[in-house]
Amino acid sequence: MTTKSIFHISKMDCSSEEQLIKMKLESLDNIKSLEFDIANRKLTVYHNGQVESILALLESLNLNTKLVSTEQNEMTFDVESNGKESRLLWTVLIINVSFFIIEIITGFIANSMGLVADSLDMLADGIVYGLALFAVGGTVARKKNIAKFAGYFQIVLALIGFTEVIRRFIGIEKIPDFQTMIIVSIFALVANTICLYLLQKGKSKEAHMQASMIFTSNDVIINTGVITAGLLVNWLNSSYPDLIIGAIVFIIVARGAYRILQLAK
Repeated sequence: MTTKSIFHISKMDCSSEEQLIKMKLESLDNIKSLEFDIANRKLTVYHNGQVESILALLESLNLNTKLVSTEQNEMTFDVESNGKESRLLWTVLIINVSFFIIEIITGFIANSMGLVADSLDMLADGIVYGLALFAVGGTVARKKNIAKFAGYFQIVLALIGFTEVIRRFIGIEKIPDFQTMIIVSIFALVANTICLYLLQKGKSKEAHMQASMIFTSNDVIINTGVITAGLLVNWLNSSYPDLIIGAIVFIIVARGAYRILQLAK
């Protein structure tokens, strides 16, 4: 007899956080299966034993987790191959790292902190997908060391970026190239949409949640924010919209780094 426990995780916004949760729970050998419903912020865990240890690990990620229900459940589980998931993770990892390079280069060329910040958000997701790949089969100590390095590295980048935003607020800077901001962000939006679609399609043949996943993802919201900032830069003839969105995204990146560091505890 297996226990079915349902959790509501209000800050589970996108697939990168799904990978964080998977890595956090992999240390428990009593878990049989995990089912993610990102659109509704719901995680269903099939497990043996008490639910308290699972809840404690989820709470350590600070994603605002609440236990909704737990009940006995009769279900059999097949051994699941990791090959398909690994290929999907490699695909989204390559997409995220590629757009990190594209956005950080065009961000500096266009003098846009919004694009630079968004590039670090892409890197943050890439780090999570990379952790999910490279930590598989490794020891717990190795996983924690990788997570610790990645988390601190991301925090340093976010602090450097935020410092640069403050410097530009105080000084007199050239107005960003709004056309580059908008065009690159549209391509990044498409890339994030593809990543979300592939990850959702890979774990389930059902497509009814894909649209809601896309519209509830932080990544898509950030891309839209940079596009809006580009329009405001043009309309107001001011760099402030770009700096404001840059500051917001750097804070989001730092928050993501903090979550990664929770894996190292």
